[in-house]
Amino acid sequence: MTLHLSNKEARTLLLDLQGLSRKRHQKLTSDGLYELVHSLGYVQLDSIRTIERAHHMILFSRHATYRQQQLIDLIEKESRLFEHWTHDASIIPAEFFPHWRHRFNRSAKQLKNRAGWKNRLGSNPSKVIRTVKERIKQEGPLMARDFDDAHKGRGQWWGWGPSKTALEYLWHTGELAIARRQGFQKVYDLAERIVPADIHGEKISQTQSVDWFCREALHRLGLATPGEIAAFWNHVSIADATKWVNAHLGKDLIEISFDANADAPQRKTFALKEVEQYLAEAKNPSTKLRFLSPFDPVIRDRKRLKRLFDFDYRIEVFVPEKKRQYGYYVLPILEGTRFTGRTDIKANRKDDILEVKGLWLEPGVKLTNKREQAFRLELDRLAKFTGVSEIKTEKVLNATRKE
Repeated sequence: MTLHLSNKEARTLLLDLQGLSRKRHQKLTSDGLYELVHSLGYVQLDSIRTIERAHHMILFSRHATYRQQQLIDLIEKESRLFEHWTHDASIIPAEFFPHWRHRFNRSAKQLKNRAGWKNRLGSNPSKVIRTVKERIKQEGPLMARDFDDAHKGRGQWWGWGPSKTALEYLWHTGELAIARRQGFQKVYDLAERIVPADIHGEKISQTQSVDWFCREALHRLGLATPGEIAAFWNHVSIADATKWVNAHLGKDLIEISFDANADAPQRKTFALKEVEQYLAEAKNPSTKLRFLSPFDPVIRDRKRLKRLFDFDYRIEVFVPEKKRQYGYYVLPILEGTRFTGRTDIKANRKDDILEVKGLWLEPGVKLTNKREQAFRLELDRLAKFTGVSEIKTEKVLNATRKE
């Protein structure tokens, strides 16, 4: 059996599952924020603060009343979230921690034997690792700068010395966890002092975890190829995801076809059988204009984004300025189920200005009075969120009106 979906149905399903159909202006409680992070699966961390850091922007785009301290409290005071890797450093519900154990075990086997790690740990890596862990056990949470040899020189890995390398090794292998961030630098502590005891001690088999990662990816994507299932958490291989799909197809999985962008290649796509129920219950995302982070989970997979939304996007942070097509930190603009443009924005906190440096609308999209009003309103929200009071946008809007 193959279920066919229209393009709008496929878009609506994804946006609903990714939290973009929520009532954005309701008061957000601590439980509500936790439920939002849980429904997303994880929130990617990033240090760039051209506007606001990615994890805060991702949550703000879904809930306009969200404030940064709420996430910090969930991590540091309530221990309901932990920090580790998916495809990148991310904030993850603590209840998922047992499924990360298999990643920790793989890292423990692999990292000490990698040339880069071996060189930085020095001639007696076991002693360095043991010493670093013992200091944290005795002294409590520590940062890399609390160790005299944490940083040496420059170059690859930002000049990690033996102790910094040991800290990262212990974090990657699950023996340490991140207690908090201080100026975005990690503060490390023993994992058992951070992750709730009942969760920290739970053991789950590899087979159970593969099933969980594949199933939970589909709960959040709605429909996906085996490659997209594997990439969602970046914990299972494409081969494992394909094997899982084949084992469940016709039981609790069905094949899906949907109207993709005409230029996109057709790819075998799958969904849980309850996808029809998801669709029946899915709410249409608000048509009100909003900005998404360059690291938003909806746009993370650029090929999927093109296939579903016919929207080409790349972040140009690492592109030399003269070679950029748009700008340094460009936010996609979402209205309903359509990406209608992109805008380059910078929050200059020193001068108390939110500056719009560029605005580019998609072909066929015009800067109507209604759209301009919505754009200004979203800028007002963003200015309050980032803590600046003045908005500088007239030059860009005037240029866009003339196009």
